[in-house]
Amino acid sequence: THKQQYNHQIQMCDGSFNISKKAREYLHKTGRFIVIGGIISPVHDSYGKPGLVSSRHRLTMCQLAVQSSDWIRVDPWECYQDTWQTTCSVLEHHRDLMKVWTFLSVTKHPHYIISVAHFSLHENANLGTAMRYEEIELRILLLCGSDLLESFCIPGLWKDSDMEVIVGDFGIVVVPRDGADTERIMNHSSILRKYKDNIVVVKDVMNHPLAIVSSTKSRLALQHGDGHVVDYLSQPVIDYILQSQLYINASG
Repeated sequence: THKQQYNHQIQMCDGSFNISKKAREYLHKTGRFIVIGGIISPVHDSYGKPGLVSSRHRLTMCQLAVQSSDWIRVDPWECYQDTWQTTCSVLEHHRDLMKVWTFLSVTKHPHYIISVAHFSLHENANLGTAMRYEEIELRILLLCGSDLLESFCIPGLWKDSDMEVIVGDFGIVVVPRDGADTERIMNHSSILRKYKDNIVVVKDVMNHPLAIVSSTKSRLALQHGDGHVVDYLSQPVIDYILQSQLYINASG
């Protein structure tokens, strides 16, 4: 009998992007993926982006944002390094960690209780068709907005070798922002065209609030007292921002 093939995926969200459950729902609907976890990895303090507050605050805000989630966690590894890490190196770190945990789980635990990067996944939990873990392809994909996808087309901004690894070896899930034409963006880069099959565009979020939001817009909304900030920041995060007096001036 034919056995349906799934990619069991961990979404990797690098930087300060608001991870969306809409992306997870869309991937499940495609029938190609089952998302078993999400990782938010805040960027290192030395990244140099204007308005970037201390990683101590960003880690706390991310943890507050996902405290009720049973599938997303915040990973501090990137923040704790001596200096800024490339997106490629962060993805490779989590892939290596996942391989170690998978190997230890499959070889040492007869009931195949897997812990992938601290995600506790019991045998066949949330996997649909019953299967042994040796038969599962585990992948880490980068979840990003279309603005990051577009940055791949800026000459000299990304190393070609890093782009080959990010898109070719891992793959990316793109949430379109502000009506961006992702097809046009992909056609503008030879590497994106080459690995087009590894790029999944979440197509049913165009009218969703998260399709137009970004961390930059969130900061601006907070600075201007825009009440719509509650549409994309949870109340515990807003309370922490106010208590810590973050983003209260023009410089962020």
